[in-house]
Parts: sequence; C-alpha cells; structure tokens
Amino acid sequence: MAERGVLHHIELWVPDLTRATDSLGWLLIALGYVLHQDWADGRSWRLGDTYIVVEQSSALTATAHDRCQPGLNHLAFHVGDAAQLGELIAAAASHRWKLMFAERHPYAGGPDHCAGYLENSDGFEVELVASQPSQPS
Repeated sequence: MAERGVLHHIELWVPDLTRATDSLGWLLIALGYVLHQDWADGRSWRLGDTYIVVEQSSALTATAHDRCQPGLNHLAFHVGDAAQLGELIAAAASHRWKLMFAERHPYAGGPDHCAGYLENSDGFEVELVASQPSQPS
C-alpha cells in the first residue's frame, strides 16, 4: 500500500503523441521510468508507485500547452549529480528539448540550486534538479 499523500499519477494532454513520446518518453526512460501502458492515443511510464501519462485526447480545446497560463507550469525531477544533469542536457536537444535560461545554466534557479530547465516543442517545461554536495562551512 502506498504512503498517504504520495503522488499516484500525472496525466498530460498533448497535441501530438509522437512528439510527446519522443521528448517526454525519452526523458522519463532516461530517469528510470519504464513503459507501463501503451494504447492508440496514449502512453504511460511508471517509476515505483507513480506513473506519468501522455495522451492525445480528442477533447483537447487548444493546440499547444502554455505554461504561463493557469495550470501546470512545469514538472521537476531529481536527476542525480551534476554530471548526470550534464549528460541529460547534452542529449536533450536530439529529443525535441531546448535549454532555457542558457546564459545562467546550471544555476538559473540561484547559486545554491543546480538544475537544468528544458522546454519541448509543445511548450512543456521540465526542471532537472541535481543533488549538490554540501558546502563546506
């Protein structure tokens, strides 16, 4: 039985399932998720008790995600250390991701927050957070 309050799943409606599978699916697999479900209009990937769904629903009312509108701004994932972050960032462009805030990468979130911010071609943003060794006192 899962712990109360732990996230069960996230479902993202996407305008193009092929693009979403190429970008979001690649990233989820790179982070350790495994394909969980696969149907004509969607896919899901699972890690532990949590899964993430992407679906190209016929009920969509827009053709692109706007992270600046009310609703989901971004998803944030732990990625391991700074070297692992660098590997993911280096591979991301070939999977429809572009690095945001490149001039401040990897500290766009501040000097004590090592992360990469990526946006895919459908406007979805992810934050990839690297663990940092504790600073000496």
